[in-house]
Parts: sequence; structure tokens; C-alpha cells
Amino acid sequence: MQLGLVGLGKMGGNMRERLRNAGITVVGYDRDPDLSDVDNLVDLVDRLEAPRTVWVMVPAGAATQGVIDQLATLLKPGDIVVDGGNSRWTDDEKHAKQLRARDIGFVDAGVSGGVWGLKNGYALMVGGDEEHVRWLEPIFDALKPQGPYGFVHAGKVGAGHFAKMVHNGIEYAMMQAYAEGWELLEKVDSV
Repeated sequence: MQLGLVGLGKMGGNMRERLRNAGITVVGYDRDPDLSDVDNLVDLVDRLEAPRTVWVMVPAGAATQGVIDQLATLLKPGDIVVDGGNSRWTDDEKHAKQLRARDIGFVDAGVSGGVWGLKNGYALMVGGDEEHVRWLEPIFDALKPQGPYGFVHAGKVGAGHFAKMVHNGIEYAMMQAYAEGWELLEKVDSV
């Protein structure tokens, strides 16, 4: 299986390495030429065999929109775009509609694991059509931890990033609670 990966920062770069270690051919593109396998998105798309899959790991908002706009003109019917950044789930609906107009599939993937994902695997919360998610299973299997956990098809487009939003809310609330508890323990005058 082949994958185009756009955005090779800390997470994207480690994801590329984990996927390659699993035997998946990854063509990576990043604005930093020292990280990139190709010079631009045109070269990335040209290096992939149809049907193509391109996974986007860039900052949410304008950066993601810009990449999706470019991919919409470069990809062909039957190809799939995966947004693995921290996009807002309502943006996923917009991106899916934009790509669907060109018969290009769209899947959103909330990705958790940070820089430790290379070694430990990534927790993946995915939204999209069943046929697209099924096609991408070898990629999800390579990225997730060994065993039955670490992947969920959460529902239709937007469900993956919605689940990741809830995940982040719980995670940050727990970290805040730990910090407040620790602060209280430090203030207590007790033996």
C-alpha cells in the first residue's frame, strides 16, 4: 500500500517512520526541503498509484484548507484525503463536501500519541464512509498500538475529530486536576 503524507513535523515525521517500518510505502512532503521526499504536492501526487491516499498532518485552519484546496485540483475520482490534524469537526463536513464534488473521498482522523506514537502507536478516532475507512485499514493497523485497542471508527465525517475534541477535553481537565491536587499537597503543613 502507498500513502502520501503532507506535514512531516514531530508527529507526521514519526508517523512516516512507523508506517515505513510496517512495510507501507510513504511519500512525504513538507515545506522544509530537508524533511521532504518530494519538492511539492504535484510531485507527491505523481509518485502515487491510483487510487491515491493522501494524509494531511498540518495545523488546523488555513494551513489545512490550503492543502485540501490544492489536493482537490490534483487528485482524481476515487482518491481519498485523510485529515489527521486537529481540525474542527465542522470543517470536516465542509472539506468532505468540497472533495465529494470531485468524487474524492474524505476521512477525518483524530490522532493521539504525540512524539511517543512512533514507539507506542497512535490512538486513532476516525470519521468517514465505511468503504473509505475499510480501504484505509492497513494504514490504521500500522499506526495503532499492537492488539485490539487504539482504533475506532466513530461514525460519519466529523465524528473522528469530534471524538478527539472530547478526548482532549478530558485529558486537559485531568491534567488540571492533577496540578491543583499537587499544589494543595505542597501547601499542606502535615508530616
